[in-house]
Amino acid sequence: MTTIQKRVLVSDRVRHPPRDGFSWVDRRFLRDFAAKLSGNAVFLYLFLSAVSDKHGLSYYADSTIAGRLRTGERTITDAREELVTHDLIVYQPPLTQVLSLPPDGLQRRREVILPPSNIPADSRGAGSR
Repeated sequence: MTTIQKRVLVSDRVRHPPRDGFSWVDRRFLRDFAAKLSGNAVFLYLFLSAVSDKHGLSYYADSTIAGRLRTGERTITDAREELVTHDLIVYQPPLTQVLSLPPDGLQRRREVILPPSNIPADSRGAGSR
């Protein structure tokens, strides 16, 4: 069994609890982003927010997430791409980092981060809990 070494993927976007309210999910997500996203992307964002560590990191495999959310792996892949496009998460298999929300009106990352070249394509999503 391989141990996954977690590392912060975007150090200047480590999320912190919001200044107001009592939730780990920043209310600005609901106000500024949820209406722009599909229901599947909102659901995945909330799931990732719930399972991630204090740095916003998690390493659930797509198959595990799909099972927990009772949906298909393709739905997870599409929802993740949507979250990456909106600069809400960064994904470098097997790690996902939920980012702090981008400043109002700014979205800087629009591409899916690909796995390092030394990770075989067939092991993407490996490391399920």
